[in-house]
Amino acid sequence: MKNKQLWINQIKGMCICLVVIYHSVITFYPHILPQLTGNATYLAKLWVYGNLYLAPFRMPVFFFISGFLITRYTDQVPWRGCINKRVWNIAWVLVLWGVIQWLLISHINQWIPGVEHNPASNAAYAETLGQFAFSMLTAGTSLWYLYALVIYFIGCKLLHRYKNLVFPLLILVSVGINFLPTPFWGMNSVIRNMPYYAMGAWFGSQLVEMMKLWQVMKRPLPLIAALVVALALYFKNVNLPLSMLSILLIMKCFFTMEQKFGSSPNSLFNVIGSNTIAIYTTHRILVEALSLVVIGMFNQHRLSSGVEIAILLCYPLFSLGLCTLLGLVMRRLSKIATGDLLFTPPRGLVAER
Repeated sequence: MKNKQLWINQIKGMCICLVVIYHSVITFYPHILPQLTGNATYLAKLWVYGNLYLAPFRMPVFFFISGFLITRYTDQVPWRGCINKRVWNIAWVLVLWGVIQWLLISHINQWIPGVEHNPASNAAYAETLGQFAFSMLTAGTSLWYLYALVIYFIGCKLLHRYKNLVFPLLILVSVGINFLPTPFWGMNSVIRNMPYYAMGAWFGSQLVEMMKLWQVMKRPLPLIAALVVALALYFKNVNLPLSMLSILLIMKCFFTMEQKFGSSPNSLFNVIGSNTIAIYTTHRILVEALSLVVIGMFNQHRLSSGVEIAILLCYPLFSLGLCTLLGLVMRRLSKIATGDLLFTPPRGLVAER
């Protein structure tokens, strides 16, 4: 990746870290909260609520960057030249890792019991093939980001000529889903995040150039006013304005840091950002196993109060480190052992372009 693009890759790295932390928190803290007391309760709630309030800053910028990086495919490259890379490749990873997650997490929950899961809540917890297939079709999977990428790309490619008309409609639907949700949590997430990907795919080039020229400190009052309004709407369950502002602010921060201090292809966020798919697909399996082991320790009261406090304080960061390492190792092994079959479809499955 060229140096001018490293700041974009580093944003991807930050986003996947936030995703891993999110899953580490939701699979652990809510299950032990009822038995905690005193400072332990406050630490657990700090992670739970902090995780909740990070929502406007986690997936929106991830989807914007994903959309921005495929701009050329939506309006310049014909379908024949992009269908494999932008649709089939992602669909392969979605289906393959959906099955892998289901099989491994089902066994993990049998080997390390202690937490009851609703089979309909996630494809990884399905008890039958029918439940699994239905959850995957309705985006009820931890891999819903990949599901969304396929749907978004097809939609943005088909509708790019009508983007000025369609984009306001996507905003209305995205806001409306907060008040009239579908019965499927994954589908709600897909619908909610549509405008960010479309904004990147259709208007990303203009917005990135505007961001580069934006001198935040010269005119801070409009930004402060916009933040106040966005925060007020956020507490009314309308987080889209705050998310769109966060996209610009996060990009400005990473771009400015690169301009002032430079960047390296070997920097931590860049390495992570170059392997987001590997980390994204593998982390939930490790998170599930790790959380069950630690929950079991808490349930059996095998830990001293000091160790419990240390775990409550650092668990998501420890989990992030392990999940990142696992993702990098799995990508390396996939390339060595299978020709990267775990993250790239076999050549015979798709036509060469």
